[in-house]
Amino acid sequence: MKLADLAIVLFGVLLNAVAQLLLKSGAGAVGPIAGWDGLRTAAPALALHPGVLLGLLCYAVSVVVWIVALSRVDVSIAYPMLSVGYVVNALLAMWLFHEDVSLQRWLGIGVILIGVTLVARSGSST
Repeated sequence: MKLADLAIVLFGVLLNAVAQLLLKSGAGAVGPIAGWDGLRTAAPALALHPGVLLGLLCYAVSVVVWIVALSRVDVSIAYPMLSVGYVVNALLAMWLFHEDVSLQRWLGIGVILIGVTLVARSGSST
């Protein structure tokens, strides 16, 4: 994969990962949501929360970036690269939300990184 194509793919992945973290910040602000009634009660606060709004914006931009990436890279190579988001989110969730990442999760993240590396080096872009 060409370096420019990899950069576009990774930019889309990172935007998606940031969107997840922003949505988590919004969800954390309203607390646990239990069922449809809980969602209906939390919806106004979620709809106005800056984290949720920025998260949705990141998703929208990531879709545009992803379309550009798919125009340049085989989907069988690009799609598995989304797994890099798991790695980014695990690291940032530890830092931002003080989540515990166990040894078993780190081993899984290592497997993901090996797989992504193999996929990225496996073929050429279209």
